[in-house]
Amino acid sequence: MKRSQINAYIEQAIQFFNEHRFCLPPFAFWTEEQWRNRGAEYDEIRDNMLGWDLTDFGGGDFERLGLLLFTVRNGNLHNARYPKPYAEKIMIVRENQITPYHFHWSKMEDIINRGGGNLVIRLYNSLPDESMDQKGAVTAFVDGRRVILAAGGTVVLTPGESISLIQGQYHSFWGQPDHGLVMVGEVSQVNDDHSDNRFAVPMGRFPTIEEDVPKTHLLCTDYTAR
Repeated sequence: MKRSQINAYIEQAIQFFNEHRFCLPPFAFWTEEQWRNRGAEYDEIRDNMLGWDLTDFGGGDFERLGLLLFTVRNGNLHNARYPKPYAEKIMIVRENQITPYHFHWSKMEDIINRGGGNLVIRLYNSLPDESMDQKGAVTAFVDGRRVILAAGGTVVLTPGESISLIQGQYHSFWGQPDHGLVMVGEVSQVNDDHSDNRFAVPMGRFPTIEEDVPKTHLLCTDYTAR
């Protein structure tokens, strides 16, 4: 992706969050120069990859296959300095913009429609060899209601609704057409995008960036160690 595209999508995200009165923490707005002047007291942000996260999953077509996220809080599975056992994200999902099939070995999560359009989620179980189970019925919990779906069944979350996803449960989601952008929350156990994502089809989690313009906001992958 081009840095100019990333800058533009983040600016759009800030406007969308403001419209829905979701307030981001101050570090969401720091410039690259401000980040350079932040000392070791902010290591939790750097070490736990808090902040902006935008990916095209290596496909080069963000609006078809992609996701924009902001990690508000997170622990760390590999660093005892950060014992927090939970994480929170806010995301923007576009109409027909697919987050590809994946599951997590460690993380259980709730996906919440916080406002805007509708979110469509398709579910499969995984088999012992970690392939996708094309036959087995899937059990999901939507706002405390147990739902039984056929393999590959979908759930549509309208604003305010949520679904709980267990470890090993393949899921893919996208914004329902003709309903606009979706503001999606995630409340979960600790998030680790380096070691806890199992994609059904192997792909990259973070984008390759063409630096065509200066950064207006740093991604969580842009931080430098102090």
